[in-house]
Amino acid sequence: MKKTLFLAIVSAIVFLGVAFAETGVKKRRPLPFEYGRVVINNYSEGARLAPVVFDHWQHRMNFTCRVCHVDIGFAMKAGATDIRAVDNMSGYYCGTCHNGQKAFSSCELDFGLKSTETCDRCHSLGKKVERKFDFAETTRGLPKERFGNGVDWEKAEAEGKITPSDYIEGVSIKRDELVVQKDFELDAKVEGMPEIIFSHKKHTVWNGCELCHPEIFIGIKRGTTKYSMVDIYEGKFCGACHGSVAFPLLDCQRCHTQKVQ
Repeated sequence: MKKTLFLAIVSAIVFLGVAFAETGVKKRRPLPFEYGRVVINNYSEGARLAPVVFDHWQHRMNFTCRVCHVDIGFAMKAGATDIRAVDNMSGYYCGTCHNGQKAFSSCELDFGLKSTETCDRCHSLGKKVERKFDFAETTRGLPKERFGNGVDWEKAEAEGKITPSDYIEGVSIKRDELVVQKDFELDAKVEGMPEIIFSHKKHTVWNGCELCHPEIFIGIKRGTTKYSMVDIYEGKFCGACHGSVAFPLLDCQRCHTQKVQ
């Protein structure tokens, strides 16, 4: 009972801290279908198009994080990839799949001469665009969780309810299966907070090794990289994914769990 009450208090403090971060003004908590949404506007408005709205939830049902952020080469931060329409038309970035064969074509040279319906599927910020896939309907049968999208993606993959691809023909290279690393403990810095249990097995399903090492975590020896919860709240280390796409930091018990038996 005491443990549950303690975690509830910590969760409330974290929520308030995140809500009032940066501006001192409470931020609206994103709706489930909005969580993980990225707006890309490097060149859109300069081309007189609305910025691109990218929904992670729709893509993560079909692909692992690694296949997009390692094989295709998307940066982990919105806007950092510097995508141009000509890149997509040449078969890079979004155009790797959105080429009119695997998925609808993302960009066309004569877009200004045609209906903007195709363009609006991506360049949709501020527009009332009818989505092909409805979030509630598409995720209806998936296991639920409390925060983020409200979907337990890890459990959905483990139960075979989604089967995200880890390979794109002509882009990915065939890799040997990774040796499964054992779970390990990380000591919590706050007295009374349960230890953190980190699972390589769960993370490698989605990320492989290359997504985290060495850009996010230096080296592969435990304890080499030093970081704090403040760093994580700022979007570093674990916060590169948790809080923006993977389950948010509000869900303390997903990491701070019991010791490995």
